Amino acid sequence: MWRVCCVGLPLWMFTLGVTVGDVAASQPGIPLSVVKLWASAFGGEIKSIAAKYSGSQLVQKKYKEYEKKVRTEEVDGAKLVKNVAESLEEMFRKKAEAIRRLVEAAEEAHLQHEENPDLQYEYFNAVLINEVDEGGNSVELGGEFLLEPNDHFNNLSVNLSLSVVQVPTNMYNKDPDIVNGVHWSEALNKVFVDNFEKDPSLIWQYFGSAKGFFRQYPGVKWHPDEHGVIAFDCRNRKWYIQAATSPKDVVILVDVSGSMKGLRLTIARQTVSSILDTLGDDDFFNIIAYNQEIHYVEPCLNGTLVQADRTNKDHFREHLDKLFAKGIGLLGNALTEAFTILSDFNQTGRGSVCSQAIMLVTDGATQMYDDVFAKFNWPDRKVRIFPYLIGRESAFADNLKWMACANKGYFTQISTLADVQENVMRYLHVMSRPKVIDHEHDTVWTEAYVDSTVSNAGDRKGLNPVTTVAMPVFSTKNETNQGILLGVVGTDIPVQELMKVVPKHKLGIHGYAFAITNNGYILMHPELRPLYQDGQKRRKPNYGSVDLSEVEWEDTDDVLRNAMVNRKTGTFSMEVKTTVDKGKRVLRMHNDYYYTDIRGTPFSVGVALSRGHGKYFFKGNVSVEAGLRDLDQPDVALADEWTYCNTDEHHEHRYLSQIQAIKLYMTGRKTHLKCDRELIQQVLFDAVVTAPLEAYWTGLALNKSENSDKGVEIAFLGTRTGLSRTNLFVVQEQLSNQDLLTAEDKEGVFNSDHFPLWYRRAAEQVPGTYVYAIPFTSASQNKSVVLASTAIQLLDDRKSPIVAAVGIQMKLEFFQRKFWTASRQASACSITLPDIKCYLIDNNGFILVSEDYSQTGLFFGEVEGAVMNKLLLMGSFKKITLYDYQAMCKEYAGSSDSVGALKTGCYLPFSALKWLLTELVIFLLEFNLYSWWNVDLGRSQRGKVMMVPCDTAYPAFVSERTIKETAGNIDCDGCTRTFVIQQIPSSNLFMVVVDNKCDCSSTSPITMEPIEIILFVLNLCEHNESLKCDRLKFQKERKKPESCHPFHPQENPMECGAAANLYPRHTAVLLTLLTILTTR
Repeated sequence: MWRVCCVGLPLWMFTLGVTVGDVAASQPGIPLSVVKLWASAFGGEIKSIAAKYSGSQLVQKKYKEYEKKVRTEEVDGAKLVKNVAESLEEMFRKKAEAIRRLVEAAEEAHLQHEENPDLQYEYFNAVLINEVDEGGNSVELGGEFLLEPNDHFNNLSVNLSLSVVQVPTNMYNKDPDIVNGVHWSEALNKVFVDNFEKDPSLIWQYFGSAKGFFRQYPGVKWHPDEHGVIAFDCRNRKWYIQAATSPKDVVILVDVSGSMKGLRLTIARQTVSSILDTLGDDDFFNIIAYNQEIHYVEPCLNGTLVQADRTNKDHFREHLDKLFAKGIGLLGNALTEAFTILSDFNQTGRGSVCSQAIMLVTDGATQMYDDVFAKFNWPDRKVRIFPYLIGRESAFADNLKWMACANKGYFTQISTLADVQENVMRYLHVMSRPKVIDHEHDTVWTEAYVDSTVSNAGDRKGLNPVTTVAMPVFSTKNETNQGILLGVVGTDIPVQELMKVVPKHKLGIHGYAFAITNNGYILMHPELRPLYQDGQKRRKPNYGSVDLSEVEWEDTDDVLRNAMVNRKTGTFSMEVKTTVDKGKRVLRMHNDYYYTDIRGTPFSVGVALSRGHGKYFFKGNVSVEAGLRDLDQPDVALADEWTYCNTDEHHEHRYLSQIQAIKLYMTGRKTHLKCDRELIQQVLFDAVVTAPLEAYWTGLALNKSENSDKGVEIAFLGTRTGLSRTNLFVVQEQLSNQDLLTAEDKEGVFNSDHFPLWYRRAAEQVPGTYVYAIPFTSASQNKSVVLASTAIQLLDDRKSPIVAAVGIQMKLEFFQRKFWTASRQASACSITLPDIKCYLIDNNGFILVSEDYSQTGLFFGEVEGAVMNKLLLMGSFKKITLYDYQAMCKEYAGSSDSVGALKTGCYLPFSALKWLLTELVIFLLEFNLYSWWNVDLGRSQRGKVMMVPCDTAYPAFVSERTIKETAGNIDCDGCTRTFVIQQIPSSNLFMVVVDNKCDCSSTSPITMEPIEIILFVLNLCEHNESLKCDRLKFQKERKKPESCHPFHPQENPMECGAAANLYPRHTAVLLTLLTILTTR
C-alpha cells in the first residue's frame, strides 16, 4: 500500500538540500574548549541567581529534616477511581432528586388546573422585564423585576425568588395555550427556591413546555440578537428530546418530483433540516430523495443508517442544497426502500434498536399505499409514519392523513417557512406517547455542551461546558390514551463542578481524572478544548462529540475507550505523549489507567496515574495549631479549584475562603462542614515546612545591595497539596509579566485539570537542575520574562514523591545580559570570532537568546534549518509526531482539491486508512516535506476564509539527555559550515555556536506548522469520495441507552393530526383497518 500511494512523488521531494558531514570532535574556527568554558560560566551564574532567589536549597533542607518522620505510600488506583465514581454518583443523585421534585410539583399543578381559553394572566417575560415604553411605563408582560449580581451564576444579575418565562420569537406571547401553561407552572417557583435552599450548588433549573415556552430559575433578563430575535426553542434542545422520546432510527423521504419546484422545495429542505435538529447522538438516520427513481442524498450510504452526530448531520445538510425537482413521484418505491432499510439495519443491532419512523416530506400522494404497509408494517405497526404536506394545496392531503393514522404517526401541513419548526416539533409528542402512558420518568443525562441560555442572558465569560440531567413531565388527568407530554424539567451541572470532587493531590503532578458517555464522547478531560480563538471564546462546531480516542490517541486499538463505553471496571497501561505549553512542548510518560462506571448514569469515569513519582504520596504530621498559624499568612494561597472544604452545601458557607473554612473545620467551630481531612493535614504540614521561606525572601528584598537592577521580579513556590507562596521583589506595577500566577495564566497555576506548567516541567528534569523558559503568552506579546523552576524531591530515588517546586520570574533583558556577560568573560562569540553566530536554546528547541532580538521565542529550526536538521540526524534532538483531533483549520471557498502530479490511485477501506494516514504524516514530518506541502497548497487557496474542524499532525522536538556536547559540519553548496552545541550545566539549556561563513539559506526551515491529515490523503487520491464515504460509514463501539419505549398497545391511533377532516370513505377504511389490527 505504501508503494502504491507514493507512486508519482517527484524525486526532488526526497532530497534534503544539504549533505550530512561526519561529526568532528572539534571544528576549525570554533574552539570547543572555549564554548564549554562559556557554557560553564553562564550556567554557574544563572543557577546561582535562581537558587538564591527561589530559596530552593532552604526548602530542600526543610523537607529533608522531616524525611524520617513521613510515610510514603503508593496510590491505589483502583480504590481511587472507585471513590471518585462514588462521589460523582452522589452528586448526580442529588441533582436527580431535585428535578424529581420539580416533576411531582408540575404534574400536581397541571392536575389542579382547569384550561381556560379566555384566561388573562400577566407573567414576567424574560425579554420584556424592566423594559419601559416612551412614557416611562412598564411594557406589557414586563414590569419591575429585581435583579442583583450573583457570583454563583457567573456574576449575572438574577432574582433568587422568582423565575422568568421565555417565549420563542415566532410564537405569540399571549397565546391561550402558553398563558394557561405559564399560569399552572408558576407553582414551580416555590420548588425552584426550595431546591436551591436544599442544594446551594445547583445552578440553572428550568421547565421546557411542550407548548414552546421555557421557565427558567433564577430569573434573569434575556437579550435578543442584533435582529431582535431569540432563536432559542427549548423543544429542540438535546436534553428535551432525550427526555421526551426514546432513541430512534429514522428514514427521511423527500419528494423531488416536478411539482416540488420553487418555494415548495425550499420549504422541504428547511423541514428536513429541522427534523435533523431533533435527532441526537443516540439516533440513526438517512435521507432519500425520490421521483421516478430512488436517490440517496449521500450516495455512498446506500441501504444503511448513520449516527445522528453533529458531523454527519452537517454533512447531509450540505447535500440538501444539491436537490432539484423533476419527473414524477413514485412514493411506493420510496416507502418500500425505507421499510427495507429500517428492517435490515435493525437486524444488525447497530442502530438504536428501539423506535423507528419514516418522515415523508411531499406535496401529496395519489393513493394510500396500503399494500406497502400491509407487507412491511402491519399488524404490529412498529414503524411510525409522519407525513409533512408541503404547500397550501390539500388535494391529496387525505391520503397522507390516512397513512399517519394507520401507522401510529402524525400528519401536519406546512404552508410557509415560518410554519416549519412548530410543525416539525409535533412528531416528538407522538414519539413520547408510549413513555407517557407507561409513566416512565426516565432520567436522562446529556453529553457536555456549552449552555446557550447563558449567552442569551448576556454572559460571554461563562461559556463553560455543562451536562444536563432531565426528566419528562406527563399529564395525570383522566384523559384518553393520548399520552400527553407536558414538557421536560432539567438542571445543569458544570463540568468544572464534577472535577472539583476529584482528589487532585492523589493523582500526582501529571495525573488526571476523566469521564465519557455511552457513545464514547468526553464528558470531562483536561485535553477537551470546546472553544477556540481564546479572546472571543467561540464554540467549536463539534465540541460536544469529541471522542476519547481523539485525546488518548496512543490507544490505537481503542482498548481503554471500548472498555469504558461498555461500563467495565479494570486497568490499562500505555506510553503517552502529553503536550503542554499550548501544544508546543511534549512530556513523555507511561500512564496507568483505572476505570469504572458511575451508577445511575450513562457515564464511566477513569483516572490516569503516571509511573514513577506520580504513583506515590507521602504523609507528614504537624500540630494543628502550628499548621493553621503558618497557613494563614499573606504570602500563602490555596488552589482555587481544589476542594479542601465543600463550601457549596450550605448557603452560610458560600462566602468562606478555603483557608477560612479550614480554620473553622479544624478548630471544631463548624462541625457540619464537609472537608477532606487527609488533604488538610498535608497542606498544614506543607505550610509549616515552607514557612521559613517568607522570612528568607523578605531578607533578600530588604537587602538593598541585592537585586539592585531589579532583574529578578518574583519568587514562587508550589507544593503537592496545592499550596503556593509568592514574594514580589518589585512593586506590582513594575512587573514585566502581570499575568504570572493569576487566573489569566491558566497553565501557570494550580487548577482542577493540572499542576502549574513550571511545576510539571521541573518534575521531569534531573533533580537539582533548573528549567528555563520564555512563557509563550509573553513570547507572542512582548517577550519580556524568563521563568526558572526546579523540583524539590523528598528522597533520592526515582519513586520519591516530588513534594514541591520553586522558581523565579526574571526580566528577559536581565537574563540575556547575564548570557552576553559570560561570553565576554570567556572571550567567546563575536568578541574574538566575528564570523560566528551564538544562540541559547532550550530542550525543546526554542530560542531564549540570539544576537537578533526578533528571533527570541522562535523555534530554532525556523532560523537555522540546516543546523537543526543535522542535530536531528546526529540524535542530539528527536522529532516526535503529535496529533490534534480537535484542531480548527482554515477553509478557503473555491479551494482546489487536486495537486496535479501528486494525485494517485489509492482506494482503501477505512480499516487501512488509519495506517495510511500515520505513515504519510510520519514521512512528511521525517523528511521536512510538510513545509513544502503547506506552501504549495497555499498557492491554490482563494476566496473567503472559514475556520472548520479538522485533524492535524505536527512535530515537537526534545533534546537527548545523554548527549551533553557535540560538534558537526554541513556542506552548503560546496561550502562547509561548522557548529558546536554544548549543554549549560544544571539546566535544560544548550548553547549553539554556528560558523556564519556559509550561506545555507537554500535549506528549507524546519517548522512546527501542523498539516491537515485527511486533506493530504484526499488530495493524493483520485478516489477521495470513497475515503470520505468509508469515514462516514465507520462507527465506533457504543452502548445503547437502557430505556426504550417504542410503542404501547393502549395508544389512541386516531390522535394523528387533522384526521377529523378525513372524507367518509377514508374514515370507514381506517376504522375497519384499526379494528382488524387491534383485535389481532
